Amino acid sequence: MPIDRTMDVLTTGQVAKICRVAPRTVAKWFDKGQLRGYRIPGSKDRRIPLGQLIRFMQAHGIPLEGLDGGQVRVLLVDEEHEFATLLRDTLNKDGRYVAAIASTIFEAGVVTQTVRPHVIVADISLPGLQPKKLCQYLRSTEEFHQIKLVAVGGALTEGQDASHVQIGFDACLHKPFEIRQLTALIDKVNSKDQ
Repeated sequence: MPIDRTMDVLTTGQVAKICRVAPRTVAKWFDKGQLRGYRIPGSKDRRIPLGQLIRFMQAHGIPLEGLDGGQVRVLLVDEEHEFATLLRDTLNKDGRYVAAIASTIFEAGVVTQTVRPHVIVADISLPGLQPKKLCQYLRSTEEFHQIKLVAVGGALTEGQDASHVQIGFDACLHKPFEIRQLTALIDKVNSKDQ
């Protein structure tokens, strides 16, 4: 069941479909305090924040694939907020992707923990971003080593492209680019090693 990533809170029925269990099982998890959330005031209805569901699924070895129905999770890291928002919205409308954005390195770390992207598209000119350290961290961390990395930049040369691939990026894309170039590259890197 594809989940709209702009939707922060889920019903027990939605959680049940994602985890492939009965709604009453989700209610038991909630009532026992295993799955955190809250009740709607004046109602018995339960609501589970998406972040809490992801933590619960990870802690109990429940595959995260149910969250996106096979869609590719993409994190766009770019300080140009309007540009990143346009890319995110376009990717999300496509139906094959679930995209999120981050405008700082710190925010990217937080979003990566929550969203678990298949592909990170990072503007390498972002203040504080050290491409080599980013690659080393992701490649050496068990939970993130499968993430595909795309370096994006406005002044990349072919030599810089090669050096970025050498340090661990899967591909490079030069700004400005068209959305079809981005989606083709996301599909290409995401299909590697599968």
